[in-house]
Amino acid sequence: MEVYEGLTSVTQKIYKVATLYLLEKGILALPPKVTMPKTTEYIESNSYMKNKKRALNDLEIGILHNGVETNNIGLQLITGFAQCAQNKEVKKYFVKGKDLAMKQIKIMEEILLESDVQFSATSGSTVTTSTVAPFSDKLMMHCVYLLNGFGLVGNSFGYFFSLRNDISMKTTLIAKDVYFYGQEGIKIKIKNGWFEELPQMEDRTQIIKKGN
Repeated sequence: MEVYEGLTSVTQKIYKVATLYLLEKGILALPPKVTMPKTTEYIESNSYMKNKKRALNDLEIGILHNGVETNNIGLQLITGFAQCAQNKEVKKYFVKGKDLAMKQIKIMEEILLESDVQFSATSGSTVTTSTVAPFSDKLMMHCVYLLNGFGLVGNSFGYFFSLRNDISMKTTLIAKDVYFYGQEGIKIKIKNGWFEELPQMEDRTQIIKKGN
């Protein structure tokens, strides 16, 4: 527990320092600003969820903003990976991931624009023209594997709280694409001998058979 407590503390400190630095340099996109409500309102009808034309609530804006922001970061990262990957199949996989990130950004930005919400502009591309690999193909594939998992878990948790059915449907379809993209990556890792088998429970059936 002390180890996890220490890791959490370090992570929070790094997050704070990194966030303040990015804000100072004008790199981090600011979320849309919403006027503070003067009264408390309650949802009175199920039509609140079915109405595609109603204004986005704060939570939905936050979910979409986070989706655009994280996919933009992933887009820059995987573009860099695609430039320097040595294995042709891995390079092709990274390019596919780049296209998937762009597709997600487009869908989320369209929802925001349809609701008259302007998304803060981010700085230009941060990817250099270098083709010298900073990491091995194995490590880059594992990094994308982890990001796919984090993306599925984080997005699914956020999208559940969206109260507009059309947003939930579109983002669920995005999650499907991410899932199958992740599965494709796992197959490449296994094919190249890059996926270490996790510890597992003993097969009692085989142990009993050996005992006989």
